[in-house]
Amino acid sequence: MSELSKSHSKIQQLPSDVVDQIAAGEVVERPSHMVKELVENAIDAGSTSIEVEYDQGGRRVRVTDDGSGIPQDSLKLALARHATSKITIADDLWNLSSFGFRGEALASIAAVSRLTLQSRTATSETASKVLSEFGKLGPIEATGGNLGTTILIEELFTNVPARLKFLKSEAGENAQIKATLKALAIANEGVEFRVRTKGRVDESWPKANFFVERAQAVLGATKLYSTSGSYEDCHADIAFASPHDVAGNARQIMIFVQGRWVQDKSLQAAVIDAYRGLLMHGEYPIAVVRLRVPPGDVDVNIHPTKSAVKFRDSQAAFRAVNRTLRAALETAPWLNRDAIGANEMAAKVASRMTNARSYGASSSTASSLASSDGLSAAASAKKLSIAELTRPYQASNDSAPGSQDLSFENAPLHSTARFEAPEFSTVQFKQKTDYRPDADRSNQSEVARGPTNKASIEESGETSAGPWSRLQVLGQAHLTYIIAQDHDRLVLVDQHAAHERVAYEKLMKAWLGGQAEMQPLLIPQTVELEPDGAEALMSIADELEKLGLQIDQNGPNSIAIRSLPVTIKEKSLIKALQELASEIVEKGGGFALEKKISDLCATMACHSVVRAGQALSFDQMRTLLKQMDEFPLSSFCPHGRPVSVDYPFAKLERDFGRIV
Repeated sequence: MSELSKSHSKIQQLPSDVVDQIAAGEVVERPSHMVKELVENAIDAGSTSIEVEYDQGGRRVRVTDDGSGIPQDSLKLALARHATSKITIADDLWNLSSFGFRGEALASIAAVSRLTLQSRTATSETASKVLSEFGKLGPIEATGGNLGTTILIEELFTNVPARLKFLKSEAGENAQIKATLKALAIANEGVEFRVRTKGRVDESWPKANFFVERAQAVLGATKLYSTSGSYEDCHADIAFASPHDVAGNARQIMIFVQGRWVQDKSLQAAVIDAYRGLLMHGEYPIAVVRLRVPPGDVDVNIHPTKSAVKFRDSQAAFRAVNRTLRAALETAPWLNRDAIGANEMAAKVASRMTNARSYGASSSTASSLASSDGLSAAASAKKLSIAELTRPYQASNDSAPGSQDLSFENAPLHSTARFEAPEFSTVQFKQKTDYRPDADRSNQSEVARGPTNKASIEESGETSAGPWSRLQVLGQAHLTYIIAQDHDRLVLVDQHAAHERVAYEKLMKAWLGGQAEMQPLLIPQTVELEPDGAEALMSIADELEKLGLQIDQNGPNSIAIRSLPVTIKEKSLIKALQELASEIVEKGGGFALEKKISDLCATMACHSVVRAGQALSFDQMRTLLKQMDEFPLSSFCPHGRPVSVDYPFAKLERDFGRIV
């Protein structure tokens, strides 16, 4: 036996410095983990203000707080291994009310750095400090200082050069530290945070009254919405962005359990699944989840850096997050558009009138411009329709005698306000539409009909407050986009994506309610499949029948379609069933049934609705917008593509130089 084997065969107690470096390698894997431990200690001390200064990629860090402080006679004990004020017995691990509990962080950090610990309590007249040189403690000294604790870390990992080699670049480590501080700030909105880099203030987050307020401040200008919900004993508070605001990776999904920032793939999947049908491939949501469960139902002591937890009932945690977020998304809060307030309207009038005068308009003209925005004294007494707000400008009665009405209809033949060209007198379309809206089919070929007078609709009581049907349809562009307007914006609606969402939602509603309208086929349609694909489809035949889709096995390699939903084409259904069969075979039983049906409905809808290049009449376009109001998620097609694009009139006016 070799000498090395002999020496390794003998069991012996490891020296304390080796133990310390082993522990440091687990607890302080990266500088960001060290910062997390120090800040969490400050929060445990009841701090209301924390300042973190870091440099050299985290090899130098200073954390200052205004917490309760550490008594002078406990300074050295604070740097000892397994010394803590957080727990006293083993059962305390299942009823934690603090972030720290192991008593390892400060001892591990002190073993691999030059650490200065300075603190003062409310009962002390002066502060005290102690210096640890890579685990070797110096004497306690009196010093000046404010209430609270300051910890200075220098020369991190100098005594373990091998550890230094594993650190990323300075910029990379700094970025990870900043991400950690953002997470800690979001989780503790009642604490003020200041972050300094190289001596200058890099970030400052004052105290916030609400969780969503702090999350929005930390994450930037992104508009966030909030929701709460419970499932069994799990309660979730969630701040989330609309599907219009997305990230390129999953790092903007932040999960907190019992206030701890954790990495949990299951809860991350719960968030992503809640956004199903709203995001395109490669897009990820922006969401912050705070989950609370009974203390005895979660184990936080399963990872050295406390970055993971284990649930007694992980399915309940998943459902609490998924169902709460999905329910909030289905209300589409980003579509809520409040009416323009009086002050905003007045400012708009002043701006419009000022610009009108700057272009040399007379006072009567400026007055007319104000009136056209519904801003005159007479108009302010009633709610004006969009048609009134956007009517063609007509000369004021105060104009010179003999002036003519400048509407296009009354313009002289050779007027610049009217043009005559033979090709404008008729309109031809490449392809006849097969789109049949549910209501008002009497004018399907009436493409050239002008916008409906909305004033008359309002007077008859037939107005809709929905965000889509309240738009005024102006026409169709490129036989693909519906052109409409609201009081403050121009809206382009992708007719295919919009109709696809409507058809998809109707199919899903029929499946969930089991009341699909069914169309029997005189001659059954055969779909050729692989043997395992045919078997997979037959395994969910009962669920497909809820959609109005009846199938029978026609042989080992095919199925026969006996009936199909009335809104679906046979051609699109064959392709959808082939894709669904492949999906089930590849992903097996773990693939959720609802997602299978959802994907099938999305495929069927995509191939069965109005397409780009098809002409729609004004009535058809209005009907489609009205149908979109029935479904809150109409802002996106089932594959996550946006349905509309907005162009604020203010931007148009700036682009045209009408306003500065």
